[in-house]
Amino acid sequence: MHIGAFVLLTGFVVLLFGLYRWQRGRATLAPGVFAGLLLGVGFGALLQISRNWGVAPDEVLPWIQMLGNGYVNLLYMLVMPLVLTSILVAVVKVSHTQALGKISVSVLGVLLGTTAIAALIGVAMAELFGLSAAGLVEGTREAARVEVLNERIGRVSGLSLPEIITSFIPRNIFLDLTGARSTSVIAVVIFAVLLGLAALAVRREFPKEGAAIERFVHVAQVWIMKLVRLVMAFTPYGVMALVAGLIAKSSWADIANLFGFVVASFCAIGLMFVVHGLLLLVNGVNPLQYFFKVWPVLVFAFSSRSSAATIPLNVETQVDALRNSPAIANFSASFGATIGQNGCAGIYPAMLATMVAVPMGINVWDPLWLATLLAVVVISSFGIAGVGGGATFAALVVLPAMGLPVTIAALLISVEPLIDMARTALNVNGAMTAGTLTQRWLGDEVPGAEVVEG
Repeated sequence: MHIGAFVLLTGFVVLLFGLYRWQRGRATLAPGVFAGLLLGVGFGALLQISRNWGVAPDEVLPWIQMLGNGYVNLLYMLVMPLVLTSILVAVVKVSHTQALGKISVSVLGVLLGTTAIAALIGVAMAELFGLSAAGLVEGTREAARVEVLNERIGRVSGLSLPEIITSFIPRNIFLDLTGARSTSVIAVVIFAVLLGLAALAVRREFPKEGAAIERFVHVAQVWIMKLVRLVMAFTPYGVMALVAGLIAKSSWADIANLFGFVVASFCAIGLMFVVHGLLLLVNGVNPLQYFFKVWPVLVFAFSSRSSAATIPLNVETQVDALRNSPAIANFSASFGATIGQNGCAGIYPAMLATMVAVPMGINVWDPLWLATLLAVVVISSFGIAGVGGGATFAALVVLPAMGLPVTIAALLISVEPLIDMARTALNVNGAMTAGTLTQRWLGDEVPGAEVVEG
């Protein structure tokens, strides 16, 4: 290893140790997450500058990414056990299947409704900034990406809504517990609900055995939640490593070339955060207090670019900070990671559709065309989990359905990581907003919603 790279890596370790000493003993993770974010930005910028000193960041980045990716892997490890035990406990405690149905309908209603609003904002921002696919230049990387997308579009566009819904139903629960399918989270939710309903039936017919099952699932949840809190303690250091890696690898030249699209995307995402805040305000929730409580979750979602990996932190924050019922928190976090994602399934495909439609002479404000786009976006938001691949796959579903070419999805590849960070934070906030609104609407109808102490 080059001596300069060794010095940088040593400096990173010293910063980690300093962050650990500063965070140790604090009651909450929020200060440590914020400090990790700032340190990550600073060290990532230092890695960018180090190229001018003859130091190759590629010698340092693998070690930094080892920490960041290792933390993300630990969170992925938690997802399935947490979803399974928490949903199972929720069903056993709630015991009223009607309440579970109301929770599901409420959460999905908020997710899909806000996705439609996000799509409308995406169209408005693309028009306001005068974005058009005609002004984009196709380079070598983008041309290669077009070939990949053309290979995938066949299987994506061929999915029907019944096929998408069928993909949610577990066929091999052991396979889904490994997270092998893009719909595994929803499949595990369905399995946990069915297993919980079976436990309720056992309790009615065999009270003694039913009580033993209830005790077992309660102990399992307490155990898993203790594990969740152990892993959560590493959040400041994981955020620091993830942000440092993202900043170090960012191409500022590419961002400058597509500056208009980047700014329009961030404006659209910012407006959707305002929409979430207004929805909370109208329903009696103080938006400032809400965002103060959830911003560590948003920071991690921003740096990790993974809604699924954020599920454990999402659930813990909803239960402990927002005081949402564990049942509502788990349903909203699980559904929100795969269905109705405001950023990936709402804003992004709508912006791309507008950018392609305008140079083709289509009036994007034509009521019929706009209504069709919103309907396609909302319906396809169910399908994103069915095909995997996030925002790009959302575009692959929406654009062909509107009779538009998909090439633009490849032309924006160079700025995707930067925008995807903000989109992921919006997706996660949409899930937490859905959970919080559902708690306001149905809180009295969800008995047994006490917080599990870990």
